[in-house]
Amino acid sequence: MSRESGDIASAGRLLRRKVLLALTLSSLIPLLVLAYVVYRYVWPDLHPAEVMKFYGLHALLLSREPKLAELGGRSDEVGTLMRSFSNMLGTVEQQAIDINTFAMRLDAAYRELEATNAKLKETSFKDEVTQLYNRRFFSLRLEEEISRFRRFNHPVSVVVLDLDGFKSVNDEFGHAVGDETLRDVGQILMKHSRGINVVSRYGGDEFAVLLVETSKSGARLYADRIRQVVATFPYSHGKRVTASFGVASLPDDEASTSEELFRAADGALYAAKRAGKNQVVAAGPGQKVD
Repeated sequence: MSRESGDIASAGRLLRRKVLLALTLSSLIPLLVLAYVVYRYVWPDLHPAEVMKFYGLHALLLSREPKLAELGGRSDEVGTLMRSFSNMLGTVEQQAIDINTFAMRLDAAYRELEATNAKLKETSFKDEVTQLYNRRFFSLRLEEEISRFRRFNHPVSVVVLDLDGFKSVNDEFGHAVGDETLRDVGQILMKHSRGINVVSRYGGDEFAVLLVETSKSGARLYADRIRQVVATFPYSHGKRVTASFGVASLPDDEASTSEELFRAADGALYAAKRAGKNQVVAAGPGQKVD
């Protein structure tokens, strides 16, 4: 949907340029024809006193001084030419108004299309339940940060968390309450994250956070702070909800791609699950990601 809207916007811009070019040319062609007629047939027969009046033709066009009407009142070839030119000038002015009106309408339509396209793009990157970024956007941003790490060697960390026993909330209270719990956790993550970080619902009751310019030690502190808030938050259903966390970072952990870095964090998450849940486990230094 987003790609189709982008194609429509591109086609609209191209159409706008073509129409404006066509209207501009249609306005210039009569002027060029008139200039040729003046140069070819009128100029050679002009009295020297009349030459200066034609040199001032451009000024006459802009100012529309009474001299234009005086020349148009003559009965010779100059008068006929100036009357025709006056009529042509009126046509050009009307065409200019039409061009401006059309351009304004086309610009308004283009801006509306761009706004719609931006909304569609934003929607394609958002999770419907929590309004956090989705897995697709997280993966794209993680790839960008990995490339940035390769160029500048700036640290980047991934925190993956999974709610412990979330299925029991759905089973006991229903999916509507379960969705409300997911939104609560999403708001906790947003409240305790910097604007440059990427908070996403990766799938189900699993969340992933991309911590930009954050070392491994900083990521562990962040994860433990979130763990404590999640465990003490007053959910509407009254049950205690906890989460397990996995942390992986560059340059601390051995990972050459974004997929490998995420797998390292995901592996640490499952290690936290096996160790008893409601805790933070970081991928070990130099750990090989299979």
